[in-house]
Amino acid sequence: MVEAGETEIAHDELVWLLSECPNFLEAHVQLGLIALEDDDAKLARGHFGRAYELVIRALEAAGSPQPLPYELVGNKPFFQAAKGLVHSLMELGRKQAARDVCLRLAALDPSDPLGIQRIAQR
Repeated sequence: MVEAGETEIAHDELVWLLSECPNFLEAHVQLGLIALEDDDAKLARGHFGRAYELVIRALEAAGSPQPLPYELVGNKPFFQAAKGLVHSLMELGRKQAARDVCLRLAALDPSDPLGIQRIAQR
């Protein structure tokens, strides 16, 4: 839907999905991306932040296993959410919060294939 330019329909469908499954990571990531396209950094931060928080809580419950490589398909939505979160935080002037997220990410995957660390260095 997003690729076809139907972002309003995609937005509504994703919101509906979250009403049924509020912890649906990929839905939060997609809503965050839509919010960024709409220049709504605050809403984007909310969705990316929720997705990031869900994974961090799961990792902590599992004893904080490391590393968490981006290259594994199941980890990609987390890192996409983290990238969006750092970008949103920087847009909102919350540089220290963005750096804190980057510190956490560096420990999980030091290779930083999405270039998240560079976003926080602006």
